[in-house]
Amino acid sequence: MRANSTPRSARGRARYPGPIVTEQIRTSCPRDCYDGCGIVVERTAGRVTRVLGDPDHPVSRGKLCQKCALAYNGVWRDPEARLQRPLRRRGAKGSGSFEPISWDDAVAEIAANLERAIQSHGPQSIFHAHYTGTCSLLAGEFPMRFFHRLGATHVEPDTICNNAGHAALGYVFGTSTDGFDPKTIADSRCVMVWGANPSASATHAHSQWLRETSALVIAVDPVRHASAEWADIHLQPFPGSDAALAFGMLHVIRREGLIDEAFVSAHTLGWEEIEPLVEASTPQRTEELTGVPVAAMEEAARRYAAGPSLLWLGQGLQRQPRGGNVMRACALLPAITGNLGKPGAGVCYLNGDGPRNIDFDYVGAEQLKRGPIPAIGHMDLADALADPERSRAFFCWNMNVAASAPRQRELRNALSREDLFAVVIDLFQTDTADFADIVLPAASFLEFDDIVTPYFHLYVSAQVKVEDPPGEALPNPEIFRRLSRAMGYREPELYEDDRAILDVVLARSGLGFDFDELAERGTIDPFPEPVIRFADGRFPTPSGRVEIASASAEADGHPRVPQPDVDPRPADGQFRLLSPASVWLMNDSYGNDANVLSKLGPACVYLNPEDVKALALADGQMARVSSQTGEIELRVRASEIVARGVALAHKGRWPKGEPGASNVNVLNAGERSDMGESSSVHGTLVRIATA
Repeated sequence: MRANSTPRSARGRARYPGPIVTEQIRTSCPRDCYDGCGIVVERTAGRVTRVLGDPDHPVSRGKLCQKCALAYNGVWRDPEARLQRPLRRRGAKGSGSFEPISWDDAVAEIAANLERAIQSHGPQSIFHAHYTGTCSLLAGEFPMRFFHRLGATHVEPDTICNNAGHAALGYVFGTSTDGFDPKTIADSRCVMVWGANPSASATHAHSQWLRETSALVIAVDPVRHASAEWADIHLQPFPGSDAALAFGMLHVIRREGLIDEAFVSAHTLGWEEIEPLVEASTPQRTEELTGVPVAAMEEAARRYAAGPSLLWLGQGLQRQPRGGNVMRACALLPAITGNLGKPGAGVCYLNGDGPRNIDFDYVGAEQLKRGPIPAIGHMDLADALADPERSRAFFCWNMNVAASAPRQRELRNALSREDLFAVVIDLFQTDTADFADIVLPAASFLEFDDIVTPYFHLYVSAQVKVEDPPGEALPNPEIFRRLSRAMGYREPELYEDDRAILDVVLARSGLGFDFDELAERGTIDPFPEPVIRFADGRFPTPSGRVEIASASAEADGHPRVPQPDVDPRPADGQFRLLSPASVWLMNDSYGNDANVLSKLGPACVYLNPEDVKALALADGQMARVSSQTGEIELRVRASEIVARGVALAHKGRWPKGEPGASNVNVLNAGERSDMGESSSVHGTLVRIATA
C-alpha cells in the first residue's frame, strides 16, 4: 500500500482542513480471462473512488480492458444495483418479486427445504451449478466443501465451456492444463493462434503479447476479428472443418521433409497409424473441404514447422460437434514438428495448477465426500430440473444459468416449477435470481481477501479487500459456513477460516512467500525464467509419450487416432451460427452496466454481404433468426468478417434486458460435442428471414 497527497482547491482547503490522502491498494481481477490483470484501487477517506490498472503489473501496465474499466467503475460500485440483504420470493417464479428477510431466517429456510429433499428423494435430488463468475480460489472452491458433505448432484462446470478440449488433450498429452509459459515467446519465430480471439477475450495478450513479438503470427479462425485482421497470416476455415485443415498442414509438413523424425521416434506413439490419412489430405482436397486457399495453408504450415513455434488452442475451437477430434488433430502439429519441450515452443489450452502447486483439492476438501458424487452436464440441466422425481432443490452460484445455458426456454420452464426449491447466490438480481425462492447477497472481489491464479500466465496474485460489502452481503465462504451451521454439520473443514486456508495453500505451494507479501506486491511471478514444459520428453500419458494413437480414447468409444473429418455444410437456407465473446461483455458479466450496454447497442447478427443480398435483407434491418429450440429478432449487420453460410451473434446479454426476454442461447439446442459431454454451441444451425 502506498499513499500520496492529492491537490485540492482553495475552497476545499477551507472546508476540509488538512491534506486529503488517497491510498492506492493493489489487488487483482478474478474474471474469466486469460490476462489476469493487476489492479490499483484508489481510496479516499475510506471510500473507493477509482479502479484502475496497476502500472507495475506486467500485463495490465496501468490499463484495464475496456469492459472491466467500465463495469468496475460503474455498476459494480453502485450499492443501489447490488443485492444487499437476503430475499424471499413473494410473487410468481420469474417475476423478480421478493421481500427482504434476515440471514438467520434465510439459512433456516434453506436448511429446512434441503432436509425435506433429502428425506423424500435423497441428497442427489439437490443440484448445484456454478462456474466462473469469479475465478478466485476461495470464492470458487470453498463452497465445494459444503456440497461434498451434502452429497448434492454436481452440474459439471466445464461442460458448458471447454470440456471437450480437456478430454481430447488428455488423450494426446495426458494433460490439458500444462501449457507453454507465455514468456517463452521471446524465443519463438512463429505463434499460431487457433480458435481464440484475443482481441475480445484476452485484450492485453492481443495488444501486447502478440503485437510486441517479432515472431510471425498466424491466426486460424472462421471470423476475421481484430486479432485475425492484424495477424501476418489469417486462415479462415469454414466452421467444422478445422481437423481437415490440420491434416492438410500435416501433409505439407510431411511432403516437404519438415517432420522432426528424432522427436517423433523418441517421444510419440502411433505416427505410422495416421500417415495414410495425412497422405490423402492433399492441399487441393483441404481447400475443397475448408475453403482455405492452398497457398496460404502451405505458407502457414512451412512457417509453423520451421519453429520454434507456439500453438495457442482456443476454447472456442472445441465448441463444435466434433470439437474433441478437432483438438486431437490440431495437437498433432507440435508433436510432429518437435515444437514441444524446448524454448520458444509448446502448446497451450489452459494453464492450471502446474508448477505453482496450488492445492485445489485441499480448498475443496475432497475428503468430505461420503461416497461417489453424482454429476450431470449442462446439456442435461433443463431435463434434470424439469423432472420432480429427479430434482427437488437447486443452487446456482457464481453463474447465471438462465442467460448462459442451452435450451433457454425449456430451462426457464423448469426453473418455474413451484416444487423446485431454488437458491441463488449473486451480486445482482440476475435472470436466474428472478426464479429463486431465496436469494443470498454475495460480496464482490473488492470486498474480501483471496488468491487468483491466471490460466494463461503463471503468476500468483492477491485479491485484497479494499472495502466492506454493501449492506449484509457476504463472501462465498462465509455464506457456506452459515449454511453448514444451519444443517448441523460438525466437520471442522466446513468452518476453516479464510486466512488460515490462504496461509496453508501458499505454504504447501513451496513458492516462498506468504499472503502478506503477496498482498504487498499484488502479483508475483514465481518463475523469472520461462518454464519449459515437457523438457524431459516425458508426458503423463499411459505410454509416457505423446499419444497420436490412443488406446484410452479407443476404450472410451472414440477413434484410436484423430480423423480429418468435417461437419456437413448447412443445408440450403440454413446458416452455421457462431456466438463468441463480445469485446464489451465477460460471458454474462457486465450485462447490467448502463455504460457497457450503451457501447453494445442493439443485439446484431453479422452476415456476409452476399448472404444479406441473397436473403433480400439490408444492413440495419431486423431479421428473425430461428432454430429448432426458439427464435430471436436481431439487427442485420453486413460484414465480410464471416464467410458465406456463417452467421455471428455475440453471447453474454441478459435476457431480461432484451426484447422478447431472450438472448442468443434461445437458439442453442444443447447438442453435445463428441467428447466430454460438452457444448457444441458453435454447431448451431439457424434460418434467417425478415422479422
